[in-house]
Amino acid sequence: MIPFIDLTRQHAALKAELLAVTARVLDSSQFVLGGEGRALEQELAAVCGVPWAIGVASGTDALSLTLTALGIGAGDEVITPAFSFVASATTIMMTGATPVFVDIDPATYTLDVEATERAITPRTRAIMPVHLYGQPAPMNRVLELARTHRLAVIEDAAQAVGAAWAEQPVGAWGDAAGLSFYPTKNLGACGDGGMVVTRRQDVAERIAKLRHHGDSGRYEHVELGYCSRLDELQAAFLRVKLRRLADWTTARRRIAGLYEKGLGGVGLELPSEAPQARHVYHLFTVRHPQRDALVKLLADDGIGTAVYYPRSVPDQPMFRGDAERRWPEAWRASREVLSLPCFAELTDDEVERVIAGVRRACERL
Repeated sequence: MIPFIDLTRQHAALKAELLAVTARVLDSSQFVLGGEGRALEQELAAVCGVPWAIGVASGTDALSLTLTALGIGAGDEVITPAFSFVASATTIMMTGATPVFVDIDPATYTLDVEATERAITPRTRAIMPVHLYGQPAPMNRVLELARTHRLAVIEDAAQAVGAAWAEQPVGAWGDAAGLSFYPTKNLGACGDGGMVVTRRQDVAERIAKLRHHGDSGRYEHVELGYCSRLDELQAAFLRVKLRRLADWTTARRRIAGLYEKGLGGVGLELPSEAPQARHVYHLFTVRHPQRDALVKLLADDGIGTAVYYPRSVPDQPMFRGDAERRWPEAWRASREVLSLPCFAELTDDEVERVIAGVRRACERL
């Protein structure tokens, strides 16, 4: 069996370091809002090319707190792609605002900029592009549109730490960006966690209050806040992993190159890296009109795969948005996408076996 992802390989290689930092945190007895978290914030701010980073409890909180910090709430609209993880939309709803879905570019799975412009109304307050699968959205065009209409931009970079558009890191384009440290992410914790990165001091300062019950210091609670803090142990683990992120990204991009070379001409639509993008291949996602049959054939051949996502966001039961008619590219993607194994510890032999298995399966369809 070739697994879709195998975190045991990553953690086996890092076990000694992870145990050492565990002991360090235990010895310090400082578990929340301590030195490990502050150091990680500084290190990730540097990676993302911004002055400020604020650790929070999850990627979901990173987005919802950013929206709140930007003053978005009831009566406001936020434009976001119709094809993403559901949190891109539900975090907007958590503030009382309304998500306005736009269709995607079928080649990159990122938001369609022309559709975004058509969706702007007098109630629009922000655009939330999603850097899906590790592919950056076209941020120069998004920023131009936002400036023209005086809108905020919140980057959903949950799957794209280390990616860049026009040589500028994701997270450094908009007003702020949300990162996720869910264990399977390119930079994953051994639990949950998230971070807001921003170039705006006012946003950073407000999120620092919001994540800690609206506390401005010394138990002065100046507004209604939350309890959303990245704990010290996860921060320590992430600092160990962050030192490997560049090498892991290189490995993912190399695996993607092998797939692209080996899977040409078999009836699959392969990922398309936009000319100005640096894709970090959180997922290597292909398309096939008989996706479900392909999944079964690969499983029978011992090759793990996953589908991200089998429904577009407005097609979820909570929305029931008539996605096939209103967002046809998002709807079609949800029925055709399939992600192949693509993690840094995957061996060349395993990659070749995946390629051979996919070619065999496609010949049978």
